[in-house]
Amino acid sequence: MAAYLLFEVMVMLLSRLNDVVWSPWLLGLFLAAGLYYSLRTGFFQIFRIPLWLRTTFGAMLRRRGRGNGRGISQFQALATALASTIGTGSIAGVATAIWFGGPGAVFWMWVSALLGMMTGCAEKLLSVRYRRAGPAGWLGGPMYYILDGLKSPLLAGWFALACLPATLTGGDMVQSSSIAAALQATFGWDRLAVGAAVAVLTGLVMVGGIGRIARVSSGLVPAMALLYLGGGAAVLAARADQIPEAMALIFCSALRPEAAVGGGMGYTLAAALRYGVARGVFTNEAGLGTSAMAHAAAEVDCPARQGMWGIVEVCVSTLLVCTATALVILVSGVYGPADALVRGALGAVPPDRLGAPLTAAAFSSVLGPWGGAVVSLSLLLFAFSSILGWSWYGEQSILYLTGSRRLVPAYRLVFLSCVVLGSLWEGEAVWELVDLCNALMAIPNLTALLLLSPQVLRELRDWERTGG
Repeated sequence: MAAYLLFEVMVMLLSRLNDVVWSPWLLGLFLAAGLYYSLRTGFFQIFRIPLWLRTTFGAMLRRRGRGNGRGISQFQALATALASTIGTGSIAGVATAIWFGGPGAVFWMWVSALLGMMTGCAEKLLSVRYRRAGPAGWLGGPMYYILDGLKSPLLAGWFALACLPATLTGGDMVQSSSIAAALQATFGWDRLAVGAAVAVLTGLVMVGGIGRIARVSSGLVPAMALLYLGGGAAVLAARADQIPEAMALIFCSALRPEAAVGGGMGYTLAAALRYGVARGVFTNEAGLGTSAMAHAAAEVDCPARQGMWGIVEVCVSTLLVCTATALVILVSGVYGPADALVRGALGAVPPDRLGAPLTAAAFSSVLGPWGGAVVSLSLLLFAFSSILGWSWYGEQSILYLTGSRRLVPAYRLVFLSCVVLGSLWEGEAVWELVDLCNALMAIPNLTALLLLSPQVLRELRDWERTGG
């Protein structure tokens, strides 16, 4: 009983902290950074689609963008970055956002993604511009462009310190919690056993460094993305007549939340905005700066060219995968806004209506047992690769803070322990921790992106002038 009360108090405290941290000013800062870059580049992400597609997938087909052999390929960098975003954020995170923020949260995820495409572009550009050669490859990310670009050791250290708990919560415990919950709901597997198995597999890959992480991610991510999107397409095809109603609900809930449910009930605009932007940030990491560490390891000789992969990353992780998840949930019938509001008000939200289990139930409503299997398998592999990517981010933070690899083995041990611990945690508490850590990382990173914008814009203009 005492443990349960302590847990409830912890959740309440975390929720209160997030209400303070995720205030309108921080939400506005995310949107403002993306809007500023979008306006200054003439909405590059929309009007220059042929250019950034040609520079990314087109260049990959032509085998361009090879470096000097110091790092990983551009596609491997993208796959590693996508591995840390697609999956738990796109499967469990979207479901959580819809349940607590209403269907309108999906609209704000779209807005944050559209603007975040340019924020992500700026992060990746700066990560390559300010990266350093290390003994085992490139070292880069927000800590380095904050330190060398802004000349601010304080903000750089702040980011690295905030990144460490973020890797253990959002990059670790959330992933293992979602894997364990989905496999328990679908197959009845023991959560602790699942966590232990995931920890063993993670350790086997971690010891190989970024090279092995990139190779595993580049093999898993494309196949599982196609599997998940294919399953989502099958559900939407079966419920195609309900898609217009679902879209109308999204827009109505975002713009007129009080009228979306009826009966005097409704989600608030603040809830839709908070959960939409917060989950949007978690699904694409634009504004957090974490995935920039993976892109810094890419073999590329032009910072702006790697920035194009930042646009692709946000587009795939949020606009494709997250949209598929959201529409499947809304057309499936397993979620109802009125029911969610009542259960939330009573504090009686069932475990099968939070996170990955809700998404699995939505797929199963059309595909039967195969639907849950598709979600569980996709989540398992996406979340596993996500754990690998975040472990690399944590190691990079340790290397920056200490200047050596002496503490890396200790960090790996703590990280793997959190994999096991996370498998036993309930979703709500974990997500509250994630939101708090994300906010603490975002503050120094967004500050740097805005202050370094003249350099980013100049790099983009010069690169465009040369024809890309």
